[in-house]
Amino acid sequence: MIWFISFILLILLIILAVPVAAVMSNLGLIIGWLFTSSPIHRAVGEVSWSSTSSFVLFAIPLFIFLGQILVKAKVAERTYSAVDKWLSWLPGGLMHANILTSALFAATSGSSVATAATVGTVALPQAKKYGYNDGLFSASIAAGGTLGILIPPSINLVVYGFLTNTSVVKLFIGGIIPGILLAFMFMVFILMISMIRPELSGHKSSVSWKERIIVAKDLIPVGIIFIVVVGSIYMGFATPTESAALGAIAALMIAAYYKELNIKILIESFEGTIRTTGMIMFIILAASFLNYVLISLGIGSKITNILNNLNLTPFQTLLILIFMYVIMGFFIETLSIMVLTIPIVHPIIVSIGYDSIWFGIILILLIEMALITPPVGLNLFVVQGVRRRGSIGEISLWITPFVIMIFVMIAILIRFPNLVFLLIK
Repeated sequence: MIWFISFILLILLIILAVPVAAVMSNLGLIIGWLFTSSPIHRAVGEVSWSSTSSFVLFAIPLFIFLGQILVKAKVAERTYSAVDKWLSWLPGGLMHANILTSALFAATSGSSVATAATVGTVALPQAKKYGYNDGLFSASIAAGGTLGILIPPSINLVVYGFLTNTSVVKLFIGGIIPGILLAFMFMVFILMISMIRPELSGHKSSVSWKERIIVAKDLIPVGIIFIVVVGSIYMGFATPTESAALGAIAALMIAAYYKELNIKILIESFEGTIRTTGMIMFIILAASFLNYVLISLGIGSKITNILNNLNLTPFQTLLILIFMYVIMGFFIETLSIMVLTIPIVHPIIVSIGYDSIWFGIILILLIEMALITPPVGLNLFVVQGVRRRGSIGEISLWITPFVIMIFVMIAILIRFPNLVFLLIK
């Protein structure tokens, strides 16, 4: 009964457009007041400190700052131009550039929204110029942006590792192959639809090999960042937080090399970092308090008992949880879903025999899906906000094949779970 009332209150407050962090903190206070006689609100201070004092979380502002610097230094713009010239011969060339640039920028950003916004800002002016279908082109940016939280570094994987006490290093490495495979699947779909319906993919631009070789140097900065961040982690040279600091230093050096490092850029990067970090930490803090209240009321054990009484197989239980995340993704912001559900769902997953690292990658794929499914698909709104023409319905229509491919990727990892562990030592 309590969990049902909690869910109804959660949906009601979100429909009323109350900020998600405020929804969760107020919901915790309301439930505590309704269903307990103890002054549960007095635990706010202790919960706030314990949920935000971890050294692992310090990686979040560092990865955000890294991405901010690279955006301000126009690295993404140079990367997109280089990728475009190398892929211009393919049917749907610019859309392939959207996916590949998103995958490359994902290796520096750690955020799907930041990836979609950055690539969208650079790419969308080209769509009209070369005659691409606006809805499909925009959908490719929104879908490509989701790679930002699967290909390391990933802020969401840092949060998952913190909440479940799972190795962030292994989560980062585990996301590489699924991320590459998903990007490849997106590009195969674009190639097929461009060959079947060439009117959707505009006209090709003519680029010489000399031009391609000249712009190849613009792919080096992204490679440097990936080697510094992921390479230092994989070699055991640095922890995720230390690698984030090294990546931020490398980003500053790259910006200085391009003569884009000045006081204005630094101030704007710090402001963007503080704003985004504050939002993320407020959500973590509020969701942690709500989880504390729910766990104090025994919600986690009650849900576990209900599932046990149903006598379901581990696979059936997994399917129910996947269905739950898909439904929640229609209505609730993605980071909030993670912080709200993981403390309850993770013990269930581990108890039925699934690996914590493997489930972390599955969960990120489900979160990716939530980022591009209406009505609360954040990447759709980000791309539409950058596009400033047409309707979001056009993007929502063309995003469907990409959502299906994420489902297929989840099915592949369920059938072949070792794909997550191939690179893990």
